[in-house]
Amino acid sequence: MRLYALRGATTITANAADDIHERTTELMQAILERNALAPDDVVSCIFTVTEDIDAGFPAAAARHMGFERVPLICTREIPVPGSLPLVIRVLMHFHADEAHETRHVYLHEARVLRADLESAQ
Repeated sequence: MRLYALRGATTITANAADDIHERTTELMQAILERNALAPDDVVSCIFTVTEDIDAGFPAAAARHMGFERVPLICTREIPVPGSLPLVIRVLMHFHADEAHETRHVYLHEARVLRADLESAQ
């Protein structure tokens, strides 16, 4: 087993707690499925949100889906002028075997952030 890190991102349609919860859950499920992971494999997650998101914590959605024992933290993204709005990002650290091929996940409008990654499509 070795330690890996992967990135993921999604967008919400409005700064609403329900949207944050729904889209974070969708993102985390996609990451787990595409990488054949379970919450017990995860070491930690760092969530960032753009400055236009403040109605809820992405980490709360992760906790509801089995990440109760995983250290999670939320922070703000740097507000670069012209950047994509309403974005939730995650940096996940996890253990997997040596042959694992990490699949980053970018959903909804966040796909434009890393169109260079095949797994983001």
